[in-house]
Amino acid sequence: MPVAPVDVTPVASVRLSVRACGQPAQPSPATWQHGRVTAATHSPLFPRVPDSADAVLEGLDPEQREVATALHGPVCVLAGAGTGKTRAITHRIAYGVRAGILHPSSVLAVTFTNRAAGEMRGRLRQLGAEGVQARTFHSAALRQLQYFWPKAVGGSMPRLVDRKIQLVADAAAACRIRLDRGELRDVTAEIEWSKVTQTVPADYAPAAAKAGRETPRDPAEIAQLYAAYEDVKRERAVIDFEDVLLLTVAVLQDRHDIAEQVRAQYQHFVVDEYQDVSPLQQRLLELWLGDRDDLCVVGDASQTIYSFTGATPDHLLDFRTRHPGATVVKLVRDYRSTSQVVHLANGLLAQARGRAADHRLELVSQRGSGPEPVYTEYTDEPAEAEGAARRIRELIASGVPAAEIAVLFRTNAQSETYEQALADAGVPYQLRGAERFFDRPEVRKAGVALRGAARFGGNDSLLDDVVDLPSQVRAVLSGEGWTSQPPAGSGAVRERWESLAALVNLAHDFAAARPGATLADLVAELDERANAQHAPTVQGVTLASLHSAKGLEWDAVFLVGVAEGMMPITYAKTDEQIEEERRLLYVGVTRARERLHVSWSLSRSPGGRPNRRPSRFLDGLRPGSTATSGRSAAGGAGGIERGIPGTRGSAPRRTRRVPARCRVCGRTLTDAGEMKLMRCDDCPSDMNEGLYERLREWRADQARTSGQPAFCVFTDRTLMAIAETAPDDAHELARIPGVGQRKLNRYGAEVLAICAGQNGAPDTDED
Repeated sequence: MPVAPVDVTPVASVRLSVRACGQPAQPSPATWQHGRVTAATHSPLFPRVPDSADAVLEGLDPEQREVATALHGPVCVLAGAGTGKTRAITHRIAYGVRAGILHPSSVLAVTFTNRAAGEMRGRLRQLGAEGVQARTFHSAALRQLQYFWPKAVGGSMPRLVDRKIQLVADAAAACRIRLDRGELRDVTAEIEWSKVTQTVPADYAPAAAKAGRETPRDPAEIAQLYAAYEDVKRERAVIDFEDVLLLTVAVLQDRHDIAEQVRAQYQHFVVDEYQDVSPLQQRLLELWLGDRDDLCVVGDASQTIYSFTGATPDHLLDFRTRHPGATVVKLVRDYRSTSQVVHLANGLLAQARGRAADHRLELVSQRGSGPEPVYTEYTDEPAEAEGAARRIRELIASGVPAAEIAVLFRTNAQSETYEQALADAGVPYQLRGAERFFDRPEVRKAGVALRGAARFGGNDSLLDDVVDLPSQVRAVLSGEGWTSQPPAGSGAVRERWESLAALVNLAHDFAAARPGATLADLVAELDERANAQHAPTVQGVTLASLHSAKGLEWDAVFLVGVAEGMMPITYAKTDEQIEEERRLLYVGVTRARERLHVSWSLSRSPGGRPNRRPSRFLDGLRPGSTATSGRSAAGGAGGIERGIPGTRGSAPRRTRRVPARCRVCGRTLTDAGEMKLMRCDDCPSDMNEGLYERLREWRADQARTSGQPAFCVFTDRTLMAIAETAPDDAHELARIPGVGQRKLNRYGAEVLAICAGQNGAPDTDED
């Protein structure tokens, strides 16, 4: 019996009020300062499960520990690239579970890719926190929709289509509109954007204009196609991935009994990559939460690179406004990259503009010094590809594993030139975004063979003369095509061998980490990894677009094609689009641990006119160049601010890198509040009490006028610091932590007037 047509009209976005609740900071272990901190992104392959809740916290740095122990109320983690954000939030969940504070089944951790969700599940399992749900937004919503559909709608749920492009083509045919392959793809992207921004067909044209989107066809025509697409889906009783979110939102909004059932199941939420949430995902999150505030979000506005899909960092940047009592932790200790790579990354953002730039995090490398980034100019693209392949071959010859090298480019169309150059150089490679590891035929067959050997190994002649686990795996996989030496050349044969070699290497690591493990134990581990899509490393250079490289890292990274027209891309016209291109390059730079090669070519093909120039983003950063005039260097400073919501990033101060000392007793200060006062809490204060009260009254007036909490003007600690210092001029006022350039510009004159004994407010005539 056909399913009744389903209305998936985007629902209106409604912001729910959430009560505020903070979490006091926890002291960090003294052992952290003596070398026991564990690298944030380089954990062992098979770490031992911690034997207690306190053991989960071992090796965390002070900021990561703050995240892990802030288990109640809203928590916002601003995490720079390579600072261990996944480590921090998985240890937070595991610590809560192991301490008995969080029940595993009551926690829902959501992220944006199956790979990230699988990695999170794997880490939680290794920390002894089994039973926690870690899923993508779509996966979590689909499970709920499937479960509640009979109760909410009745009958069978419509079929979910994997790809919508054929449906768009059928909608175009119904409208008698001809679309070529490129236009089909672009119109499909516009429909996806409309749905995640909760825009109905009738509102598409004004919404696209307001968002500044360059539409592939006339907006009215796209709106017509969008409406026809929805009609086609209803006629065929199918839904797409965006409908999964829309329908789940609709069910939770319309059926309060179902919403309460979901909220009874999940009481604690963790959202990774929060800068990438769309309005629709934010609405779903609000419905999951209800009137509660047990929410932890993690993100970095400087890594917002998917705005074309409807993602926006506004929800991250406005978190402290929506949750005034939130605990806010900034992770800026970069455990991934050398100081040279971090310096370049910070330099890129220092020249950025816009709201995300105001909240940038200044990274501080924890790895020490390394080689300087290499900048190379080539005559044409083939020469650039050949040069990269030659350098890569040299790196491999020097001992760098091929799997620890990546070539990153702006568009997928650039891949072919580098594939050919690497093949010509005899360098193995793998394409990022190709078939998933555990879905490969040779891996599935190898799994069957290993499972059979584990079950009936006593009757297998291949295993007669082997005793240890790696030898058993090598013996079994030799029957599937694995050999001790790789086959010559590249292509399908080499790719199959690389897959089997990855399983052999995994067996070695597993045996080293768990002495006495059996073949059956390894098979169970492979099953767990297959379910989590936690693939072992394949020994080949990675070729990937900058977008698909997000969340990954390598020892050596080659950023290629970094020229005007490609970075930023030609069609990036507005300031917002240009800044997103800068952030995309920043993501590319921060993928490198030790070596970074940046290159560009002067022409596309040999003999072509050399009319290209290096990307403007490299101005002032590469040797021999100067910064573009008129570009702002303002932005958020590095470090952390705990529990101080609503503040904007202040101008970076070099003095923040110097240990702060008490101006009374000289002790090194580590507490954020003490550093604001520049003295220990226990040391005597010389604060002018009358001045402090006048400043508090002025702050209250400012808060009422602007309609924001008082601490968004200045915190109590900052007012105390001003009252103790009683600054005479703007320079002295600006040196007080918590003031910053923006607040100095806005409030400086009035604060100095109050310090001078005036009332600080403009003179007005009274009737």
